[in-house]
Amino acid sequence: MKSKITVAYGDGIGPEIMKSALEIMEKAGAQLDITTIEIGEKAYLSGHSSGISPADWEVIMANKLLFKAPITTPQGGGYKSLNVSLRKTLGLFANVRPVKAIHPYIKTHHPELDTVIIRENEEDLYAGIEHRQTQEVYQCLKLITKPGSEKIIRYAFEFAKNNGRKKVTCMMKDNIMKLTDGVFHQTFKDVAKEYPEIETNHFLVDIGMARFANQPELFDVIVLPNLYGDIISDIAAEIMGSVGLAGSSNIGAECAMFEAIHGSAPDIAGQNLANPSGLLKGAILMLNHLGQSKVAEKIENAWLKTIEDGIHTGDIYSEETSKKKVGTDEFTEAIIERLGEKPLKLPQVEYPEKITPIKIQLSPVVPVKKTLDGIDIFVCENDRNPNLLASALIKAVEGSPLKLIMITNRGVKVWPDGNPHTFCTDHWRCRFMAIDNCYISDKDLVELQRKIIFKSLEVIKTENLYNFEGKLGYSLGQGQ
Repeated sequence: MKSKITVAYGDGIGPEIMKSALEIMEKAGAQLDITTIEIGEKAYLSGHSSGISPADWEVIMANKLLFKAPITTPQGGGYKSLNVSLRKTLGLFANVRPVKAIHPYIKTHHPELDTVIIRENEEDLYAGIEHRQTQEVYQCLKLITKPGSEKIIRYAFEFAKNNGRKKVTCMMKDNIMKLTDGVFHQTFKDVAKEYPEIETNHFLVDIGMARFANQPELFDVIVLPNLYGDIISDIAAEIMGSVGLAGSSNIGAECAMFEAIHGSAPDIAGQNLANPSGLLKGAILMLNHLGQSKVAEKIENAWLKTIEDGIHTGDIYSEETSKKKVGTDEFTEAIIERLGEKPLKLPQVEYPEKITPIKIQLSPVVPVKKTLDGIDIFVCENDRNPNLLASALIKAVEGSPLKLIMITNRGVKVWPDGNPHTFCTDHWRCRFMAIDNCYISDKDLVELQRKIIFKSLEVIKTENLYNFEGKLGYSLGQGQ
């Protein structure tokens, strides 16, 4: 029975490399029932601000699988990323990007590279929630959830177990972002206890990426939040030899999307120059997902044999290792000619008859009691003197059950006892806490804000300060 898939040819080099991938899959015997849609630049410019029409959304939802080429998001106009919209709307929480060196046929300084990057796909700064709050200050919200962290971390361990991988590494920056990155790291430690057969370790993301760039052979599976995962997966592809060689899968509970990791490269579109390998690797991941693993195996071995024979597109061509420089069409023909063959020197690929899809079961939610400790009120004030602002606030809130305990600017404490050398903008966080730990209510917080606004101070944002059974649900100010 043919598998129903939705295909989007995309923009720039997208139509060329999609034609190549579909032709190779057809010749290899893939059983696909294809519905084509149009997404990307044309859809944006025809009035669909998301880059996709409602009718095409329905096609994707019906087939539950999208195979897409790179798309172009028009500059300006406030257009949102279609890739992010697809991943979040379809619940594609896991972005899986395998990278493996093809030494010595594709130049790399790290011939032992063989790593899978598993990137969280729905949360983090990619929520895209941004605001300009004052004349000088812009904000982007970083949202990390415990269930979102658990889903991707469990997926990473299950992937390692199913694919014979021995180690899972977590990368994070929880020495600075103790709550958001902290919950990801703690969840990693909790889940790891259920997989004692798999080695684990953790790096702060800055030194972790530096170590990976220099010694990628030390890493097996890496699991990260969205932004860090995006960065390191491109680093990994470049270390492998070219971003053009990497494909990725985006996996959800019901839907999936497969693609190359590179962009639409409009500067070389239509010139028979594009390397279709990235999208073809996405196709191989898709065929495994669909249960057509022997077709995937045939294609990947033919691709490796083509690389081994020195038939290379311009982006990976080297006088030292290549024998023939070819275009997109010729590269496609070379792979098709080698279907059924296997590489002689590179490791041959062998997939099981059927690969079992990974199903994630989340831990039950345990209710936690929270209490209200106070409130952070962010105000806009052009006068750069925190002492004057503090005096005005203290006078404004007289009679309130909350008192001003701290003012920060860009996270740094500037009152009380601020350092005169600290640079300040027009954006101030003013922290009010309950006097003598007395009970406060939402009504008290609203009244506090009313008092502040009544004194002609501009409130631009508030954040309630909660305590979760003895654990602070808010960060201290730097220098507090």
